[in-house]
Amino acid sequence: MTRSLRRIFALIDALRGENGCPWDRKQTSESMGRYLVEETFELLDAIQSGSSRRVREELGDVLFQVFFIAELEQDNGHFRIEDVVNTIVEKMIRRHPHVFGGETADDTDRIRRRWHQIKKEEKKSGDADSVLDSIPANLPALLRAYRVSERAARSGFDWDDMDGVLRKTEEEWGEFKREIDRFGEEDAADRASTEFGDILFTLVNVARFAGIHPETALGRSIQKFQRRFHHMERAARLQGVELESMERQAVEALWEEAKADIP
Repeated sequence: MTRSLRRIFALIDALRGENGCPWDRKQTSESMGRYLVEETFELLDAIQSGSSRRVREELGDVLFQVFFIAELEQDNGHFRIEDVVNTIVEKMIRRHPHVFGGETADDTDRIRRRWHQIKKEEKKSGDADSVLDSIPANLPALLRAYRVSERAARSGFDWDDMDGVLRKTEEEWGEFKREIDRFGEEDAADRASTEFGDILFTLVNVARFAGIHPETALGRSIQKFQRRFHHMERAARLQGVELESMERQAVEALWEEAKADIP
């Protein structure tokens, strides 16, 4: 174990020791798992920001959560950190037969297909009855939709081409509009909610056909909107007013300025 790894485990031992921190001593793998999810999203934000300083810091936070959970599991007699490392090394070697075995692969599509074939063979000894069962239920809905549609497509359940999925999107939009027009009727809001979900799920498939990851694309759009909105707020304050007190026409003018300044 390297000096850096020894330092982080020594830190965790001190935090959880008799004279350590009461908060750290009461943590469980389940509670730390929730913090790990939060830290992972903060890491993704840092990566998208392009700041290597932020990425380094957030990577440290993620590693701390991972090592903390590993220490908890070791203390409970389940496994050691060395077992975690050996498991992932063996899995990566097994899933890269074109690097560590006798197979060859000359394109990334073939590599991806072989990767998923190996994963499927590994799962045969497990309890999963469906190719969808291994998708974590707690994934953000957009990412989960992408994984579900991807797995279904690999099983042959898919549209023939982009035109087909685009037609389906238009069909779902029409069904949503019909339910909106029926607002006031019993259960109309619930039906509209269902149809809106169908639109989003179909758009995820549009993204998949276009080779776009919907989570990444939406994240970029949100960031762009935030930058433009901040620009509007600053511009309004330079005029001595707050955005919410301005007339709609003036706000729209600021928005057009923000769009021109921030592509």
